[in-house]
Amino acid sequence: MSQGYSQLFQSLSGSSGTGNQNFLSDYASIKSGSYGKLLKAYYSTEQSSSTTASSKSKSNSSKYTLDKILEEKKNPTISKQAQEANSNLTTGLSNLKSSLSALQNDSTYTNTDNGQSASDKVVSAMKNFVEDYNSVVTAAKKSTLAGKTAYVANMMNSTSANADKLSELGITINANGTLQLNEGKLKEADVSKVQELFSSNDLMSYGSKISSRVQFANVANTTTNKTDSTDKTDDTDSTGTNNATGSSAASLKADSETLASDKLYEKIKDKDGNETYDIDKIFAAAKSFVNNYNGMFDKAESSTNSGVLSNLSQIKTKTARNADVLKQFGISLDTKGRLKIDEDTFKKADMSKVQKFFKDYGSSVATNASLVDFYMTTQANAANGYTAAGAYDVQGSSRYAGYI
Repeated sequence: MSQGYSQLFQSLSGSSGTGNQNFLSDYASIKSGSYGKLLKAYYSTEQSSSTTASSKSKSNSSKYTLDKILEEKKNPTISKQAQEANSNLTTGLSNLKSSLSALQNDSTYTNTDNGQSASDKVVSAMKNFVEDYNSVVTAAKKSTLAGKTAYVANMMNSTSANADKLSELGITINANGTLQLNEGKLKEADVSKVQELFSSNDLMSYGSKISSRVQFANVANTTTNKTDSTDKTDDTDSTGTNNATGSSAASLKADSETLASDKLYEKIKDKDGNETYDIDKIFAAAKSFVNNYNGMFDKAESSTNSGVLSNLSQIKTKTARNADVLKQFGISLDTKGRLKIDEDTFKKADMSKVQKFFKDYGSSVATNASLVDFYMTTQANAANGYTAAGAYDVQGSSRYAGYI
């Protein structure tokens, strides 16, 4: 309308002043008179009818769009290419687990009676590993399984961090993230270096890190059958959460905080009146910590929740880094990542050093244990807690810190 008015008044610009005044006078009369009222009544009805029709159209359109969204949510459409990638990724991860296991097997690094050398066995195992690794990376790029692809991204990060060590063995990283093997260079390498890099006994080795990512990726996006309320066990709540696991994690958090507190190390007077640490009390807290640490891992490692698995991995990594210090206090770490405490060694340790150590380590473990408890008791979809680069970022709760 404004454009029409503009054009209308522009058409009058060449007329005489008297003509303009007469036209404007007529226009004013029409606008305010009965003709104007008639026009208003007519167009008001037309607009009302048009608005109603438009409103109904918009309402129907919105309802149709909402129905489509809900239907898509219930039955998401996945392209054939994505379906194939998802299948290849699942199969590839299983194959990668097997080829990685061969590189972590001591028998791979020994000569056999039939004349096959350790070097030949290592080259064969490495060829399988590289092939399976590349299949997983390729499939992950087209896959819609967010939980699995997040762990693959994390696996690729670990590979990138060990690029120099891998290069010494004839393995280079291509621009697309896949690996390339130089068999000649690998044959010339010391097999003990390969064994060390892939060692399953060292939780911080490249092989152990890749193994944990593959293990977690294998169970991510796994669907479980929902059971009726009559099928629930005493340890499972209405969401399918294992309360025993959450309880172990919560107990570990409490033990960690206790061992990090000043109160535990307050000195008491012995029978001779000398001030000393209450060693029995401190040992009891340490023993409880070890028991709940092992209990949490025993129950939670089978979880399909990536938030749980990631925090277990972080706790395991922190413990491995501090294995030497823990050993001084009589707390040892076995090949499965479980703890054992020797009472005599612990009680003979310098309690001031125990206190200082658990100030940092205990507080850090408490944070991750708290997150394990959080995910186990809420069944949060932690797959969304990973960035494309594989870094962990807890979402949905400001109470919890991110990647530690």
